[in-house]
Amino acid sequence: MSSPRFLDGQAGSTLAAQALSEHVYAYRSLGAHAAPAQNIWGNTTVQSSHSPAHDPISHLHDALATRSLPSALLSSNALISAIPHLFKFAGSQAGLVIHVSAESDKNDSSFADFSKVMAVRQSGLALLSSSTVQEAHDLAVIAHVAAIKTNTPILHFFDSKRLSHEYTNVDLVDQEVLLKFVSKEDLEAYKAIEPAQAQTAYLQYKAAADKTPVNVYAAIQEIMVQFATITGRHYLPLEYSGHPEAEHVVVAMGAGATVAEQTVNHVRIANPDAKIGVLKVRLYRPWSDTDFLEMIPNSVKRVAVLEPSQDYTSTWNPLFLDVVAAYQTAQDEDVEIVSGQYGVEARDFTPAMVDAVFRMLAQSEFQRRFVVDALPTQALHVLPSDVKQAIIVGDEKLAHSFAQANLAQNKTVQLYTVNGASHLRVSSRKGALLPSLVSEASAVVLLDVTTGAAVDAIRSLAQGGFVAVQNDNLDGLSNGVKKTIADKQATIVVVDAQQVAKGDFGIFSQARKIQVPSSWTSLEASSAGAQVASSTPQANGTGKLPVETPYIKMLDQVFADRLEIANAVNSASIWAPDTTKPETASPEYGYGKLLSKIQQRARLIDFVEKAVKDTSAGLSADAYKALSQWVLVVKSAGAQSKQVNDAASAVVAALQSDASAVAKEVLAQKDLLSVKSNWLIGSDAWARDIGQSGVHHVITSGENVNMLIVDTIPYSTKVEREQRKKDIGLYAMNFGSVYVASVAVYSSYTGVLNALMEADAYQGPSIVLAFLPQLNADNSAVDTLKETKISVDNGAWPLYRWNPSLEAAGKEPFTLDSQRIKKDLEKFLERENHFSQLVAQQPDISKLLVSSLESDVKKRHEELKRKAREDYANLLAGLGGANGPPLTVLFGSDNGNAEALAKKIATRAKSRGLQVKWMAMDDYGDIQDLAGETNLVIVCSTAGQGEMPGNSREFWKALNGLVVGDINLAELRYAVFGLGDSHYWPREEDAVFYNRPGKQFDTKLETLGAVRLVELGLGDDQDADGFETGFQTWQPELWKALGVKDVGAEDDVPKLTDDQMKINSNYLRGTIAEDLADESTGCLQEINGKLLKFHGSYGQDDRDLREERKKQGLEKAYSFMIRVRMPGGVSTPAQWLAMDELADTYANGAIKLTTRQAFQLHGILKRNLRSTIRGINHSLLSTLAACGDVNRNIMVTPITEIPEVHAQVQEFSEKVMVHLAPQTNAYHEIWLADELVAGHAVQDYEPIYGPTYLPRKFKIVIAVPPNNDVDIYAHDLGYIAIVDPATKKVIGYNVTIGGGMGMTHGNKKTYPRPASMLGYIPADKGVIVSEAVVTTQRDYGDRTNRKHARFKYTIDDHGLDFIKAEIEKRAGIKFEEPRPFEFKDNADRYGWSKGVDDKWHFCMFIENGKVKDWPDFQPKTGLRELAKWHKGEFRLSPNQHLIIANVPEADLEKTKALLAKYKMDNLAFSGLRLNAMACVALPTCGLAMAESERYLPTLVGLLEQAIEEAGLREDAITIRMTGCPNGCARPYLAELAFVGKAPGAYNVYLGGGHKGERLNKLYKESLREEEILNEIKPIIKRYALERQAGEPFGDFVIRAGYVKKTITGTDFHDLS
Repeated sequence: MSSPRFLDGQAGSTLAAQALSEHVYAYRSLGAHAAPAQNIWGNTTVQSSHSPAHDPISHLHDALATRSLPSALLSSNALISAIPHLFKFAGSQAGLVIHVSAESDKNDSSFADFSKVMAVRQSGLALLSSSTVQEAHDLAVIAHVAAIKTNTPILHFFDSKRLSHEYTNVDLVDQEVLLKFVSKEDLEAYKAIEPAQAQTAYLQYKAAADKTPVNVYAAIQEIMVQFATITGRHYLPLEYSGHPEAEHVVVAMGAGATVAEQTVNHVRIANPDAKIGVLKVRLYRPWSDTDFLEMIPNSVKRVAVLEPSQDYTSTWNPLFLDVVAAYQTAQDEDVEIVSGQYGVEARDFTPAMVDAVFRMLAQSEFQRRFVVDALPTQALHVLPSDVKQAIIVGDEKLAHSFAQANLAQNKTVQLYTVNGASHLRVSSRKGALLPSLVSEASAVVLLDVTTGAAVDAIRSLAQGGFVAVQNDNLDGLSNGVKKTIADKQATIVVVDAQQVAKGDFGIFSQARKIQVPSSWTSLEASSAGAQVASSTPQANGTGKLPVETPYIKMLDQVFADRLEIANAVNSASIWAPDTTKPETASPEYGYGKLLSKIQQRARLIDFVEKAVKDTSAGLSADAYKALSQWVLVVKSAGAQSKQVNDAASAVVAALQSDASAVAKEVLAQKDLLSVKSNWLIGSDAWARDIGQSGVHHVITSGENVNMLIVDTIPYSTKVEREQRKKDIGLYAMNFGSVYVASVAVYSSYTGVLNALMEADAYQGPSIVLAFLPQLNADNSAVDTLKETKISVDNGAWPLYRWNPSLEAAGKEPFTLDSQRIKKDLEKFLERENHFSQLVAQQPDISKLLVSSLESDVKKRHEELKRKAREDYANLLAGLGGANGPPLTVLFGSDNGNAEALAKKIATRAKSRGLQVKWMAMDDYGDIQDLAGETNLVIVCSTAGQGEMPGNSREFWKALNGLVVGDINLAELRYAVFGLGDSHYWPREEDAVFYNRPGKQFDTKLETLGAVRLVELGLGDDQDADGFETGFQTWQPELWKALGVKDVGAEDDVPKLTDDQMKINSNYLRGTIAEDLADESTGCLQEINGKLLKFHGSYGQDDRDLREERKKQGLEKAYSFMIRVRMPGGVSTPAQWLAMDELADTYANGAIKLTTRQAFQLHGILKRNLRSTIRGINHSLLSTLAACGDVNRNIMVTPITEIPEVHAQVQEFSEKVMVHLAPQTNAYHEIWLADELVAGHAVQDYEPIYGPTYLPRKFKIVIAVPPNNDVDIYAHDLGYIAIVDPATKKVIGYNVTIGGGMGMTHGNKKTYPRPASMLGYIPADKGVIVSEAVVTTQRDYGDRTNRKHARFKYTIDDHGLDFIKAEIEKRAGIKFEEPRPFEFKDNADRYGWSKGVDDKWHFCMFIENGKVKDWPDFQPKTGLRELAKWHKGEFRLSPNQHLIIANVPEADLEKTKALLAKYKMDNLAFSGLRLNAMACVALPTCGLAMAESERYLPTLVGLLEQAIEEAGLREDAITIRMTGCPNGCARPYLAELAFVGKAPGAYNVYLGGGHKGERLNKLYKESLREEEILNEIKPIIKRYALERQAGEPFGDFVIRAGYVKKTITGTDFHDLS
């Protein structure tokens, strides 16, 4: 994290947008941040500024169409006109974020007005609200991450003025940290999604029904948790603070929520028994009733919902309605809910006001709806004693200097300027300061005494405080200022601006004082300055407002002075027409009136058009220009109303000074120059006898007239639906040329606004049907809300829009905005051919869409799942006739150990007669069902840093959310066994993480009143038998407590060993073929998954998606990795093209160059496995034995110092590969033959491996000195080529055996081992020696413990001499003394080098071996183009890079040009980056504990800063990273290595040999990024200063004493 910066909220959100966007569209000033910025992916963020007055945010569509990442910065004042765009964005699946500062129209208000933000709450965008300046930055980051991860547009809003313009200390999230949230891979994955295509409403409906929508709420919640883990700053979508059994709770969002929170905290410190609380709303859309009710205490009796908004459409504000709806959904009628308004018109929102709300709630009589600042208040001071306050009037720049001086002393500062007065707070504590205006200031500095702000500032002075002036002359002070100073008994002091700028509060007490004249006290109070006007709205009388008022106000809000309502203008309501002129309420009257206006305007247009053509009209030049422009705009088909009205204003201005007759005539009709929005307002009575009414005339006229028809009849029941009047919407749509919309303000306020604007824009008749159900004369807003929800949900009042202008443009005219439609509407659409395509695809679709007849599919699905769980449990309990006591066994397991242990307990319990059910914790039903259990056993492993395993987190969340009284567990008996590693986190302060989940379950169940069966059992991986040691002690006590015999383990099902699995598989067949045909799941059975490795593939799942898919009830996102066997990493151009095509067709689009010098494809679905492997074989490559307990791919030095040597060692590798390849026919049968062979129809024979193959994997490499790029000492068998320099022939090999990298954290019985030298053999004995070595391992390797089964342990167990003698006996040779050789390093040879026959090689840098196209680097495309004409080879390097080999001299310049075109010739990287290597790890590797491939480039970048500062940019330091201790990237030979231990935490190893000849040693455990940098940077700096000539980094750290030298594998763990 970077050091804090002094920023306002607007800047904080802007910086986040610049870092996480590709294009920032600013509809407000960027201020100091307008300079070009770079995003986290290394690209310059494009920034463009636009006027908010002209179609705001319309520019974003082009960016979204290309899957770019745009963001927008704008004021809430621009939101209303942006509504049509927001609706489009909502359906775009775009990672768009709009940052909105919510403005208040009142200049003297320091708080926002959220009214306009609330107006777009139903637009389909997620809404995220910040309540502090720090949150404005942090939630901006979270918004961008969530938008990208969920493909959901997000509107992030915060208070203008209060947060937007408040300056304070802000901890920015560094770009390196941001990459942890959104990596380049995440960006590529986002861009890979095809932009959403326009579809018919019903195809959209069908598509939505066929897939589970993204749970945006859960995703944002998860990102907030991740944010807390990385930054330490915690946020939740809804966050409660206060008494756990609070009776009175305030619900709020925005800056006011922070005021309420700090007030509650202060009150509870003084009185811990005060049963009050506050719930802060951050994520407002999507809204979660469930989460809200879980957060708020069950004890609550009264809730006050405080909002800085005034909803024009309702008596009640939006958040209040959501809270009411939540309680209604829960059928909780006991909680009383009231609505309060703060901000908007009020000058401030203070703790005293919050206190007044709580005091009102405590009274027997209280207001249901109130304005907060109208409540009587009492003084309340909540600031900590160390907070100092001052106000500087008239010089904001000086206030900033004062603030900066305190920031330099590491203090927290708050600066907020309003109406010329800068309010300052300074504290020595960290954290947000109170976002209210300063009161009780210790000093007021008057630099401008002429403003009214001076009086207000002194009123905020503490009694007896200081008023600072610049000189002795007090005559310039107004009487109001003087009177207020006297009333405050203030001390006047003289200070100059330079003294104030130092930021020292002590200067005021030390400054020269001026006596306050006694006469000031007698000045008239009326002279004391303007009084602050009350913000309490005046009552509108006792009469109820007309029903249609919400819609009328919305028309006024949208169209303002353009609005023209032609009928019922003098009526109290459209249901109560003017009795003196009843005809004025009819549509005929209004239509006639509007038609007259339309005709008059048409005549005026003709008049002006003729006038500008008449040279004798006498018009001035300005008048002529203005009128011509007006005519041009008016007659333009695409002209916007604003353009016309602007032109009209210009005409009026120009004609004022024109004396011509034309000017006078036009000015006399100037009202007709502007475009009006013409409306007729009617009631549902207009639906009777439509054909004979004025409605029909309007519909058929074709004129640009809009009708708003308000329907108040409730349609929630079948009877009411059947008795409804004729449907005006259907009637109008049948004409084909009428815009029709059906809306409901209590369902989608934003939808209403959008429909009104679309109707206005449509050039023709429009009808907007507006629903506002009234149940009875005393109908409340809550009743209307409830009835609206029911009617919309069941389809009785569908929300839709029909826009004929879209049909003319070739687009679908019908848009469905709700989930269901009525039968008659469906029939119309089908008849009009808009439904036919979907009906043809699924004839029964109508049954799914008809509102009242179809049951809820999702509910039915959940019911089936619940019943299946119950049936399965009953089946398990019934097997064997169990009639003993019931036992439920639940497990939480990531690696399978806890699951296996739980299964063992369940099996043994069943054999003892217990009625058993066992499952993963997250598969358990309702947490309340625990009250009905009798005996419960929980077995839980420990994940990461004391975290819950992935399949127990939801269960724990539900359990942990319970408090005493929520559930009765008095009858439940429980036992808990935890699995952990006491040394996994070795630091003393980390001891709390050991077995933390098990301890948490044990404590929580006891707290909730359950009875413990046995004491908590703890399994420790450090014990002799691992967790089994603790389990064997704990288990007998469990059976004893359950009252059954402990009859031992003889009832356990024998564990299937890997050897038995291989034997049963019939030479690797298993039932893979049957599994491939099973389309019910994306994975293979466990045994087949193990056998699949022999065929070159691993089953995987996308771990990034595990939690989300689990919440959606989906199986994991299974896919498969395929590895290619290709000795020496050599492929032809044709083979490269084949892999490139397969990567795009079946994989994730990328080719992975592995640390085993082989191709790897990821993301292949099960159904495509056979096609992919066939494609690989058709290119004459193979995947057989690329993985599994056999000899795997053989690595070879790809570029040899003597060019002629490479062909010889390559040929040798191919001979060894063929000789050691498995001979089973299973591979051909399963993957290549058209007919699969079943059973034992063919009996195979494995001459080398036998039916059990090898105990573990086996790896062979061939090195050609002086280059050890294959890491000869890391492998089971190595050949070091000995070359006769005279003949350039390989005459023999030095043979090494027993190298290996894998180990297990915390298990010292496992260790990496450097290979041992056996001796020299002639070249022609190489193949037979390979067989002798492999068969020796086959016969002597450990087959009982796979952790001890590698060849390195076989050698250490039996001794090198024994193994050497055995190999000599089997090969029939004697090893000679090793021939001399020298390795210089283990790096790749970058750049151009010459081969044989005038051919060239180019080694290019491919970071971490990932060949894919990036926005600024496209190697995959470039290599594809090269492979189309390249005549040589492609060779993969052992360090994950690529060699373009054997380029003919004739093609050299052409090849160089292509490499340059695609930037593939760039080698301008630091020595550190060129020598870095990482394994794949997350998200696909099941063993990964931390990031590797996705994180190493970031870490290298951070270390490069220190490298360059030390002058070591060109120096090669071998750095490697793996996500687990398995060692795939050979980390234990690196000079500097990072091995993942938990998310974000790594063990750091130092001291490996620069030539790859020596193991490194553990330096520090479990370091996170900041700790890594703090440790490594000083070592790098010291290395630069103290290294000896030519001394590698690995040697230096040993000489400097950072680590000991590692000699053999057995002393790897010896740190003493």
